[in-house]
Amino acid sequence: VVIISGKFSTKRSLIMKPEPFYTLPSQPPDSINKSKIKKETKALKKRLTELQNVFYADGQHALLVIFQGVDASGKDGTVRKVFSGVNPAGCHVKSWKVPSKEEQQYDFLWRIHKHMPPKGLIHIFNRSHYEDIIVPHVKNLVPVEQLQKRYDSINAFEHLLKEENNTTILKFYLHISKEEQIKRLNERLEDPRKRWKYDPGDFVAHSHWDGYMQAYREVFEQCCEAADWHVVPADQKWYRNLMVIKKVVEKLDQLNLAYPSHIKDS
Repeated sequence: VVIISGKFSTKRSLIMKPEPFYTLPSQPPDSINKSKIKKETKALKKRLTELQNVFYADGQHALLVIFQGVDASGKDGTVRKVFSGVNPAGCHVKSWKVPSKEEQQYDFLWRIHKHMPPKGLIHIFNRSHYEDIIVPHVKNLVPVEQLQKRYDSINAFEHLLKEENNTTILKFYLHISKEEQIKRLNERLEDPRKRWKYDPGDFVAHSHWDGYMQAYREVFEQCCEAADWHVVPADQKWYRNLMVIKKVVEKLDQLNLAYPSHIKDS
């Protein structure tokens, strides 16, 4: 996992920026042992179940986990595999689609704010408010000046969540190669079990690969003030799952969670 941190978050920064994220490997290192990775993932899933229980009981923090990535990057699969062991009562998954007619009548963060996690709960976003920058950027739907204001609004919004509700934000970009994406899109046509996922628009989006890469690069440069971005090699699903669950467990461990010692009045 490559972490893109706040020191690279603005174009005004004098610090040299890292290489473009899309030049990073999307495959795990050759030395990685698949069977060991799967065993480690299984152990971490058990640990995540334990942490989520105390996180819910502690009730002092909220956790927002954001997954972004191009079509077929594995967002649904990551959510399913990583969080399959947590208590559904303490976890909520929201998949974001094209804004409805009603949602288009408000500012772009209006529909997002309503789904923020309360203290004690984990909310998982399959796509997020970042779609309102990525898609307009690629399709030239809004002026550049308006996009710049959206970067600023998102930074302020994420700071608000942290400062006012003690919300921890984890942002993951699932990094697959262009070749892996077209392979997965073709599988949706060829495999009857995956055909329901097929959308002709996905192939159109694939033809704009360079535009999406540039859009994400700008997001990473401008929107990691309140929370870092984690770029996860995602061509191999088993490696992707480990990298994500490892970060989630690590972050929860850092919160120093504890079961309340007092007994509530009836």
